[in-house]
Amino acid sequence: MGGMRTAGSAMRMAAVAAAGLVLLVGCGGGTSGGKHGDGKGDGAGKGERPGGPARGASATTHLKNIPEVGTALRSRIPAGSRQVVAVYGKDVDSADATVVLYDKGANGWDQKGRWAAHNGRRGWTADHHEGDKRSPVGVFSLTDAGGVLQDPGAKLPYTHSSAFTPPSYWSKNTRHDFDYVVAINYNRVKGSSPLDPTRPQGQSKGGGVWLHLDHGSGTSACVSLPKAGMQALLRALDPARHPVVVMGDKAHLAA
Repeated sequence: MGGMRTAGSAMRMAAVAAAGLVLLVGCGGGTSGGKHGDGKGDGAGKGERPGGPARGASATTHLKNIPEVGTALRSRIPAGSRQVVAVYGKDVDSADATVVLYDKGANGWDQKGRWAAHNGRRGWTADHHEGDKRSPVGVFSLTDAGGVLQDPGAKLPYTHSSAFTPPSYWSKNTRHDFDYVVAINYNRVKGSSPLDPTRPQGQSKGGGVWLHLDHGSGTSACVSLPKAGMQALLRALDPARHPVVVMGDKAHLAA
């Protein structure tokens, strides 16, 4: 299993699981945002959306910069980051997005994968708050992963636990939401299980923003993509390459 936890981290994860706090943690979770009785839950279920390996290599290799990302967000990508997951939202009020994995080599950035995706069902915001159903715009590091399913070969530390299973009262098409997740380091403790509910900036700022499996509609705040895409990301993202996610709608990304 990729990335064994310390005894302290394991105890904390077990305590979280025992308390059933996935209700507060998963996908922008909170007491006001964890239920999905509207049938528009977060995750996988009805099948994967189109996606797969990058095509058109001549246009997607040896790039000087990440495409469509302006100076404001580009300046927030750490100099040592050599892997970027770019989430291109269609519009500020749209739940449709595209996820692209870029890897930096000696000659620049190369596109390694591209998948159709979804973000918050109400779109994007530069001032995310719990329950707003919008995904936070920004640049965030990626350090921790996990899921209901066994580790598929992740390089990031991976917490395998049934505690990721969505509650039974969520919409049926969300049952596999969290088979695989990568925690986005928005208002969370880096280096801890995605199940850790700690919110350093306070509960009102939301949290539990993850990359996870897609079911065909918007999320509470997370970014969702097909199972094959999540497997590819988990096998590719390498702590030694300091991966980050750059995410937002087109206007915010281009600023």
